[in-house]
Amino acid sequence: MSVQPRPAPGYAGDITPTEAWDLLAERDDAVLVDVRTDAEWRYVGVPDLRALGRQAALVEWVSYPSGQPNPRFVEQVAAAGVTPGDGRPVVFLCRSGQRSIGAAQAATAAGYGPAYNVLDGFEGATGPDGHRGHTGWRADGLPWVQP
Repeated sequence: MSVQPRPAPGYAGDITPTEAWDLLAERDDAVLVDVRTDAEWRYVGVPDLRALGRQAALVEWVSYPSGQPNPRFVEQVAAAGVTPGDGRPVVFLCRSGQRSIGAAQAATAAGYGPAYNVLDGFEGATGPDGHRGHTGWRADGLPWVQP
């Protein structure tokens, strides 16, 4: 694998959005799991993997509007076609690269992976102007769609 993840406790490591795309392009068995909420998918957009012949799995890590962890998270990741111990890379993406850390740790603990977290997520942290979108998947010019 040409991607060199940054070490992280409890999962395979952190990778940039572009490294995530490269990993997904290199490995036909790699899976992208977007762990944002349904509202974020609908109103902000989702990664578009059609050029790679697949789509991102959409599995909430924290349910909206309750803010509670999704109790079915691990089984919903399994529904995306990943099996514990199968060695398939699983790439987790959230809004800014924070919630996806917990998702990568939970997946690793359940035997999935190697599991990676995407640094800066889909739209990054809030910038100096008070808005997101200066870093992350979209800012890196990676494909995405508005459902």
